[in-house]
Parts: sequence; structure tokens; C-alpha cells
Amino acid sequence: MSSRTLPLLFINLGGEMLYILDQRLRAQNIPADKAKKVSAIPGWIEADRKRVMNDIITTMFNKKFLEELFKPQELYSKKALRTVFDRLAHASIMRLNQASMDKLYDLMTMAFKYQVLLCPRPKDILLVSFNHMDAIKDFVKDTPSILSQVDETYRQLIEMYTPLSSGEFQLIRQTLLIFFQDMHIRVSIFLKDKVQNSNGRFVLPTSGPVPHGTQVPGLIRIFSCTGEEITRLKFNNGGNYTTALREGSFDIFGDRVTKLGTNMYSVSRPVETHMSGTSKNSAQHTKVSAAPNPLAKEELNLLARLMGGLEVQKPGNTDTDFRINLFATDEEEEEALISRPDELSYGVINIQATKDQQANAELAKIMGEFTESGDQSPSVSNKGDDLLAMMDGL
Repeated sequence: MSSRTLPLLFINLGGEMLYILDQRLRAQNIPADKAKKVSAIPGWIEADRKRVMNDIITTMFNKKFLEELFKPQELYSKKALRTVFDRLAHASIMRLNQASMDKLYDLMTMAFKYQVLLCPRPKDILLVSFNHMDAIKDFVKDTPSILSQVDETYRQLIEMYTPLSSGEFQLIRQTLLIFFQDMHIRVSIFLKDKVQNSNGRFVLPTSGPVPHGTQVPGLIRIFSCTGEEITRLKFNNGGNYTTALREGSFDIFGDRVTKLGTNMYSVSRPVETHMSGTSKNSAQHTKVSAAPNPLAKEELNLLARLMGGLEVQKPGNTDTDFRINLFATDEEEEEALISRPDELSYGVINIQATKDQQANAELAKIMGEFTESGDQSPSVSNKGDDLLAMMDGL
């Protein structure tokens, strides 16, 4: 597995999360009495949308957190990353209940999985990441301080990934596919576009442009031992391929060429997720392994880095908070919450940055299945304390 996969996974999933939240925040209907209660000035909903997006992006691109994230390291567990995105989604005044948070994460993961599968070359995963970064940059174009954080991340991505070989990008792609291999959640956009089957598996095309630097299959050339071409044989390639497009730009500014990683929610249409029958049945019989995980220390540190500096407001504060629903109606949301398998649901946690020891204790409790009972390694605790103190000024 590649030790350079985590930053790409985090940034691309974060980009998809921002696409979905932006679309739902724009579509959310706030009752008139709530609008009057919060503000008598028209346009407050748009201001709140910008505030939510800015708060989440500020957290996502915190400099010290990204410095740790970009260090070569193994990919963390699904549960650790899911907890991070739970925290990110609640980094502002917006609130999601459990069913909507589950749905949000389903949409994020399946969208990026589809993009990874469709990348013509492994290196094009970086272009997908840049498409997400370009969109994030546009979200905060009117906020210079946050924009500088995004630009710094661009530079880190270019510095780390552009020198990598094709083989190293192939290893990154393989690591991502291993991470996504058991996720088969049906998404209405993909089903309607006929790029996903009813069992949640994607349909890969046998047409379109071939990867940059390659030729359309269908020709075999035979050479002599001196390198002279002797003959040519043609065969049916079984598809409808065209010549490769020009290569996308790997600079901060430029045409990425590929549309993978752009906002598929920019055109208003309903977005639904459904657990396929196979996935739902297997989830009901899946048990979390009690065996110790050697990545427990890193997972706890990752969570501490992101969570330590933010104090999430309590959902009960109706004067400043508002709830967002990723379902068409509240009834659908409640039904999804009831029917959701327990193994696929995660709670949103609240941690006070000023209580370092308590925060570490909560993190250890949450990640308990990854550690051996009674193992209180001083290095884990001390590292967590340092990172929590580092993030305290956010």
C-alpha cells in the first residue's frame, strides 16, 4: 500500500462533501418564522451558507493539521476517517442528524470511488484532486485568509505528487480501490445515468478517449530483431475508442481537461442513496474485529489534530443553529435512520480542546476497538496532548 494516499483521499472526500452541502444549503427551505427570529434582514440564508462553507474549509485546510496529514503514512481505517468528516460537517452552525450524516458520507465515498475507477491513468487522480481544489478555491474566493490556506495546499500537492512515477501513482490508485472495495451503495444520479447497476457496482465504459500517451487499441505491429517493422495486424478492440485528449495541467492554474472531480450537483436534481441488498445483508452480519490495530496511535493522533481546536455548538441552540436535511422529507430521514444497519452508523462527538486529558480519554474510548484493553502507552497520550495544544488557537 502507498504511504502517500491519505492526503488525496482526505481532500477529494472533503471536496465532495462541500459540493453536497453547498447544494443542500442552497435548496434548504428555512421556515419564515425561523427567518424572522434569526434576522429581519433579507439574504441571511445566503450569508449563513457562506459562513458554513468558510468554517468547514478553514478547518479542513488548517496548516498544522495538513503538515501532519502530508507526512508519509499508512491509510487510516474507515471509522477513523468517518469520525473526522463527522466533525468537519459540524464545524459550523449547521446540524445534521444521524441519517443525513450517513447519507452525506455515502454520497461522498461513492462519488470519489467512481472518479478513481474512471481515471484513464493513475496519475489523473491528481487532476481529479485539482478539480476539487479549484472548486473549493471558488467557494472562498471572497475570503483572502482562507484562500491563502487553499493555495498553500496546492503547493504542497504539487511538491509531493508531481515528481512521482507512474508506478507510484498506480500504487496510490490500488490503495484507494482497496479502501473502497466493499462499498456498493446505490446513488440515484449514477443509476439514472446508467453508470451504476442495481447491485451498487459501477459500469466501466468501453468507449471514449484512451489515456494520454497511448494509442487506440486494434493494431499489432511486428518488428524484426533489427527494429525494422515487418508487418501489421488489425483486430477488433471490442469498444469505440478515440484518440487521447491533451494532457491536463498540473499547475495551480490551468485546464484540467478531465471533468472527473467537478461538481455534479451544480445542476439541480434529486440525489438519493440506497443500500444494495447484498451490502445490507452483509452489514448486518459484519462484526468489528476486536484485534488490536497497529495504526491506533496514528488514528488517535489524526482525530486529535482535527478535533482538538474546535468546540462545536450544541444543537439545542436554535437561535444560531439550523438543521439541514439530505432527504426529500423529514419522514424519509426518520425512516432511513430506523432502517440503517448499526454497523454503518457513527455518532458525532464533541470534544473540548481545553481539556486535553479528557479529550484523549474520549478519543481512546471511541477508538477502543483498535487498541488492546488496558494499553495506556505514554507516547500516545503525550503526543495527543501536544497536538491538542497545537490546535488550541484555532
